[in-house]
Amino acid sequence: MIPRYQRILFWSLLGGIFLMSAFLLHGCQQAHKRLASLNDATPISAPTATSSEDVTFYLANDSDASITPTTESLALPQAPTLRARTLLEHLLAAYALPNSNHPLQSGPSIDDLFLLDTPADSNSQGGQLAVVNLHGSFVDNHPSGIQVEALTLQSLIGTLHAALPQVTGIRFLVDGQPHDTLAGHADLLRTYPATDTTSHPAPPTEAPPL
Repeated sequence: MIPRYQRILFWSLLGGIFLMSAFLLHGCQQAHKRLASLNDATPISAPTATSSEDVTFYLANDSDASITPTTESLALPQAPTLRARTLLEHLLAAYALPNSNHPLQSGPSIDDLFLLDTPADSNSQGGQLAVVNLHGSFVDNHPSGIQVEALTLQSLIGTLHAALPQVTGIRFLVDGQPHDTLAGHADLLRTYPATDTTSHPAPPTEAPPL
């Protein structure tokens, strides 16, 4: 017959094993959630109390080097700087989705966006300068190439122009500092005019008759 103290010890050890198993299972679940959140670091827009409205995004397509205005319904904050930043974050997040026509890596993209008043002169009526502060990791992970970099900037410029007509110029910073290029080609040191950047591929030309 097994002594009573051995039975007590056995059941105590068995209970400890079950408790340790439950603790380890909970830790594995938490670690899995943390890894999943790191794999998709695309920022999520903060909820707003405003109703949805139609906004225009200028979407890039790598296959034909086009920029096409597309209308979507989106809830946006009313403050102009927050509104513009939310638009650009939503635009760049769309490029990280599967089957994107302009694939970019997911992750934080826009650190800040500022609107600065520009004085009127003999050549202009004044307006605002939009300063877009890009996140360093977005620039580091952006594909390199003349066309793909130009399409990204044209997409951002066109979307800002449609959302904020008072903006007449756009500058880009990276982590709060001037940066030579986006990924080796597109110039980030110049001020870009805020214009409609819609572009379409050139139609095929017929071969001359023989």
